Amino acid sequence: MTNSIINNLVKKTNWYVITGGPSSGKTTTVNLLKERGYITTFEHARHYLDTQRLKGRTVEETRKNQREFQLGVLEMQIEQEREISPDVLVFLDRAIPDALAYYRFLNLPVDEKLTEALRTVSYKKIFILDSLPMKNDYARSEDEVAQKKIHDLLVEVYESLHFPVMRVPVLPPEERVDFILKNL
Repeated sequence: MTNSIINNLVKKTNWYVITGGPSSGKTTTVNLLKERGYITTFEHARHYLDTQRLKGRTVEETRKNQREFQLGVLEMQIEQEREISPDVLVFLDRAIPDALAYYRFLNLPVDEKLTEALRTVSYKKIFILDSLPMKNDYARSEDEVAQKKIHDLLVEVYESLHFPVMRVPVLPPEERVDFILKNL
């Protein structure tokens, strides 16, 4: 596809992405933005795991087939972004390009669904949160080495796209939100 055809497919949005490696404070940051009255979304990896648990599958069973897991998360993200009006100011807890970083981390072949989705995404600005100390829970299986690698891949992916990227330093949660709002 030529750039002019791609540009015609891409709708300009008023969407801001909050991303970063595992345990970087994304959900805390997004929840604080919601408490301040902003429209936000939730992270789909955790939501996908929760839906699978409701179907009787364990986290380990769900994560065993990483390709199926990543595709399930991607499909949820695509559906969510399809339903949001481009004019609405919204903060996304991760976005479609995050999937590319995870595919690379897991050495998964990039399928057509992801390639097509990446051709049509548009974000106002990307906020990449610097990593915090790793905290594991039921949904998180990465260690500190994986945390750093995923974070680096997210930076690489988003910096390769045509959206403005801003790194958010480690600050107390409320100060991180203030930092983001001052840099919209």
